[in-house]
Amino acid sequence: MARRLHYSARYPLHTTKEVYAALSDRAYWDARMAKMREYSPNEVLSLDAGDNGIAVTLEHVLPRHMLPDLAQSVMRKDMVITRTEKYGPYEPEVIGEMSAAIPSGPPGSLSGKLHLFPTETGCTLRSSPMAKVPMPFMGPRLEQMILINLVDLLRAEGEFTTQWLEEKNPTS
Repeated sequence: MARRLHYSARYPLHTTKEVYAALSDRAYWDARMAKMREYSPNEVLSLDAGDNGIAVTLEHVLPRHMLPDLAQSVMRKDMVITRTEKYGPYEPEVIGEMSAAIPSGPPGSLSGKLHLFPTETGCTLRSSPMAKVPMPFMGPRLEQMILINLVDLLRAEGEFTTQWLEEKNPTS
């Protein structure tokens, strides 16, 4: 049985246009991956941004020794995660999708919707990922672990994006 979560990164005093411009910018993604490298190896594999939208593919490497015991029991080497985010063309509200795969890991998937929309005080990027690990007994625990760790990642990425936006479009 799959598990889903909803996470909202709020950007007070910043518009959807500013956030979309950041998501379209290779410098933003390179800086974001540099920040994430403080925790583990990360890199931008590709970025395609234009009139038809944005597609970015990232690679995250989680060293095996950093994985929880439950994940170490399934993974025999470092966990390499290929993550893709796609956003439609710019409009005041932008719909997108995300997915992640572990090519050499246990069976499972992470996929979901992305929604960038204006609010009264700025804008919000809502992520609604669903984790599915079809393994008897361990699947539900692994799904929960994935989502808990994903919240931490989304929070760190949101904090980075807020800092990036403030540097590019100061509100004070």
